Amino acid sequence: MLDKKAKTRIINKFKVHDTDTGSTSVQVAILTEEIKQLSDHLKDHKQDHSSRRGLLKKVSERRRLLKYLQKEDEKKFQEIAKKLKLKIAKKMIADEDEKRRIQAELEAKIAEREAAKLENGK
Repeated sequence: MLDKKAKTRIINKFKVHDTDTGSTSVQVAILTEEIKQLSDHLKDHKQDHSSRRGLLKKVSERRRLLKYLQKEDEKKFQEIAKKLKLKIAKKMIADEDEKRRIQAELEAKIAEREAAKLENGK
């Protein structure tokens, strides 16, 4: 669990406006710090299964927030991923690029079929 000073420092670093304490970027930054602390704890205490479960919940919550941020504001997502040096963000970016590539291929095939139908109809 983060102490108050650490949480305040993170909020000040990632806040969007002066009174911001709960924007998506702040939540992701706080979760990232908590994940780091839990990971260090689990390196020393390998049998602490309840903490491991808490870690997995935090990781999945951060992933959900990152997906939302990527969908809503790609630029902010890239900025946060770079600041926090997140590996998961790199994978999410690659997955999104792959989806776009497949979508473009499908649209090209559909356009080719429509053009062929028009030629056959003439």
